[in-house]
Amino acid sequence: MTDHHEFLAAAAQLLGAKGFTQDNDALEPWLTDWRGRYTGRALALASPASTQEVAELVKLCAQHSIPIVPQGGNSGMCGGATPDESGAAILLSLRRMNAIRSMDADAGQTVCEAGVILQTLHEAAEAQQMRFPLTLGGKGSATVGGLVSTNAGGTQVLRHGTMRAQVLGLEAVLPNGEIFDGLTALKKDNRGFDLKQLLIGSEGTLGIVTAANLRLLPEHRGRIAVWAGLTSITAARTLLRHVDRAMGGTLEGFEVVPDHCLINVLDHLPDARSPLNQSHAWYALIEFVSTAEDADALREQVETIMADAFEQELLEDAAIAANETQAEQFWLLRDSISAAERAIGPAMQHDISVPVEKMPEFILKAIPAVEGAFAGTTAAAFGHLGDGNVHFHVLAPTGATPGTWEETEGKKISSLVYEMVCEWGGSISAEHGIGQLKVHELERLSDPAALTIMRSVKQALDPKSLFNPGKLLINH
Repeated sequence: MTDHHEFLAAAAQLLGAKGFTQDNDALEPWLTDWRGRYTGRALALASPASTQEVAELVKLCAQHSIPIVPQGGNSGMCGGATPDESGAAILLSLRRMNAIRSMDADAGQTVCEAGVILQTLHEAAEAQQMRFPLTLGGKGSATVGGLVSTNAGGTQVLRHGTMRAQVLGLEAVLPNGEIFDGLTALKKDNRGFDLKQLLIGSEGTLGIVTAANLRLLPEHRGRIAVWAGLTSITAARTLLRHVDRAMGGTLEGFEVVPDHCLINVLDHLPDARSPLNQSHAWYALIEFVSTAEDADALREQVETIMADAFEQELLEDAAIAANETQAEQFWLLRDSISAAERAIGPAMQHDISVPVEKMPEFILKAIPAVEGAFAGTTAAAFGHLGDGNVHFHVLAPTGATPGTWEETEGKKISSLVYEMVCEWGGSISAEHGIGQLKVHELERLSDPAALTIMRSVKQALDPKSLFNPGKLLINH
């Protein structure tokens, strides 16, 4: 039987008062995921200040069979950083490990500890006239460790890829307490498995990320945002191909928004206004960026390519942001869709992907299929069309009871959506991970061979299943 008293005393001695607590008030804010879907209990909150302290704590947990739930900014979408209700696990916060160990602008690299907040990284890079090419709505709370562990995406994946593409090296603590030191960035390294890639996206089930070597790019000096009105989602794909062929080297983002989502946002934000004078069935938010050398020519190029698109009837109307303020106003409309939905009522939110060329057809098939099967619902797809990832949300009928609807009809809706996604050769999780939200759907719908491989790796590295149990994979 696990001796909690012995473990707690040893952990408190190891980490000190700043690094270990059982105080309920200190624990409480971190026991519920930010979406409010999951609430658990924890034996204690551990906040180590160094990789060595993490390693010693992991060894102590292994000795006493104490499960560990790692947590970064607690901004995940799938409950992957929330403990279960047993109270048997410790919550491991990496927020004290927030040092930027080095930043080399010439090499285009920075080594950050797991607790570095994304916005802090952006600001540090900007001070060196560099940028980290990944951003998302939760940049003020999301941490490097969480971004790595969930292989986060965001609005710049079209050009730069997910977090996986940004990681040049990794440091992590394994379930036996060993420290994997793979921070050195090598262009060529053919020594077998790429272990850092195994850890990226594993949601803390195989190792606890303590630091990452991340790539940096020169800051952009020119940025142009365009808000275009379109007849259909199919027209959006055609426009995407057009601008990609003409300006692929500067195309940073291509987001799609249906008209009813924009209407919801305008109702939700009293000071907001539509960038266009008339309504359109769909909108595309397109962003182009350039370096200092060609910044002056960027606006002229964008105006030319959008005029060509209008002449070819690829769009109905378009507004080109006159300055940074207006560009941010365009993005505010896009980024406020989920908040506007929450103000209306309950919704089931699905982060899905299918092959880019199939996405318009999938949307055209899936929306009427869901709305037809579940009377009174409203389905909407918006987001990153350029990389084949949209957020497929289904709003509850008027009068639905929050909490109850999600657990009853909502789960049936999600099952249908995920089944359709798999039929189209897609993924039930494009950028938010699996966590505990989708663990049963992954089990139900995944390729059995893929599950076998993942379980084998988990068993080999974490035979006691102490690292983030119940997340990503169901314990057998």
